[in-house]
Amino acid sequence: PRRLPHSDLELSLLPFGPKALEMFLHLERPAPPGAPPEGDGYETIGQFYAAIEQGLRHLCKQLGEQAVFRGDPTRQVSAAHFRHTAGRLTAVDGLDSALAALEEIVEQGEGTARGEVWDGDQDIFHPERDEVAHYYRFQEVELGRRYQRGDTPQSGPTGEPIRVDPAGVRPMRPNPRPAEPGSALHRAQDEFNHTYCAILHLLEQAFNGSPRLLAVATGTMYALKAQARALMGMADGEGSTAGPTFEYVTPERRRWGVGDRRRIVVLRDGPYVVYGGVPLRRKRKIVSSANDALTWRTGDAIATEDTYALCRCGHSGSKPFCDGTHAVIGFDGTESPVMRPYRELQHVHDGVGISAQRVGELCVHAAFCIGRTRPIAEMLADTGDSDVRSNVMGRIDHCPSGSYSYALERGGDTVEPDLPQAVSVLEEEDGLAGALWVTGQVPVVRADGRPLETRNRMTLCRCGHSGNKPLCDGTHREIGFREETPVRTDEESTS
Repeated sequence: PRRLPHSDLELSLLPFGPKALEMFLHLERPAPPGAPPEGDGYETIGQFYAAIEQGLRHLCKQLGEQAVFRGDPTRQVSAAHFRHTAGRLTAVDGLDSALAALEEIVEQGEGTARGEVWDGDQDIFHPERDEVAHYYRFQEVELGRRYQRGDTPQSGPTGEPIRVDPAGVRPMRPNPRPAEPGSALHRAQDEFNHTYCAILHLLEQAFNGSPRLLAVATGTMYALKAQARALMGMADGEGSTAGPTFEYVTPERRRWGVGDRRRIVVLRDGPYVVYGGVPLRRKRKIVSSANDALTWRTGDAIATEDTYALCRCGHSGSKPFCDGTHAVIGFDGTESPVMRPYRELQHVHDGVGISAQRVGELCVHAAFCIGRTRPIAEMLADTGDSDVRSNVMGRIDHCPSGSYSYALERGGDTVEPDLPQAVSVLEEEDGLAGALWVTGQVPVVRADGRPLETRNRMTLCRCGHSGNKPLCDGTHREIGFREETPVRTDEESTS
């Protein structure tokens, strides 16, 4: 339990019931009409926001509006980054828009004009209805009846009845406490806390210049909801169930969220989060008339923020970026990549002046190793001919996953192409959407915090169907993956 700053209200984590309702009603209580902002000891949230409004006006008067609102408007969160809700989002770029945003927040909690029960939006689940403000929605539950048009705060709700079954609530221990370290319950609580802090981190990044991450943060909230439900289904051994503890996990313990160095982090059942301004671009495979792989053509750069998220489930409506759809469809991003070092897995095939190395587990079937008449494995026998040897070297250099590599002699240093640090969105023959090609030794960190072996070339799955996640295994070719959003089947919609 914690006392709310600047208030006498003590906040507790409670199972649903009269005590929880009383706390929420106190928290969302509307300010009396004409209530002034207070410098401290706010009686209502509305008075707190009124104080923020007063502070913004004061700063603009003292410093000038341009000095207060000096950020890049193109990196501001806007309605384009806001989905899965009926609400409105106001992009703040000056005093007027800031005041409008504050007004929207207060209306959502207390109702419009401080004297109505409605917040000015349509109900997301019932568009034919007006949306009830937070305070009055809690009041509906308390009184067991819905508000309808014509109702006022004074009349109370007079609409259809609401059936509330307090006995149907899991008997969660109030203010759950951490379980014994090493126990299954403690592991579940720790997983919840990591997800919770990942959301806080993503929100912080979204509101500091990477607005596309807002969809990732809201999508990750679905995972948090599932983890909370699982916790409340676990007995704590004392006649009640466990629950989330909402403990803060420090950045040092989170590892992947620390610093601004270039790296790619896999979120559990979510997207790839790319840090450090890694350039994003498109590459298209050039093929012959018979669809033989020839080379890669670098295409246009794709504009990004310093931190951005790339779709991993294959269903985003804004590919290659994540838009939070993974959470809506219940994407299973369970990772099972090969973790042993490349050198331990490689099979070596010697030629003349070249020693080819291959790890089949990394193959994405880009087909540069398959010539028009014979594969690299057969060409090695003729590498005494420098033209053949050069051909083999060039084919290996074009292998996006690094499944193939080569040295000049067995056991020698691997010769790698000079590739920039970048993420390339691949397009293969006939418009087939390929993997995310990560080059230039950009580190990749799994969702459990363990790093993959850092290599000059690696390919990450973006169709959502690889059996070697997060690495690509070429399954996108089997399913005919395309850049446009796939149509979900009934089975996918209900999974």
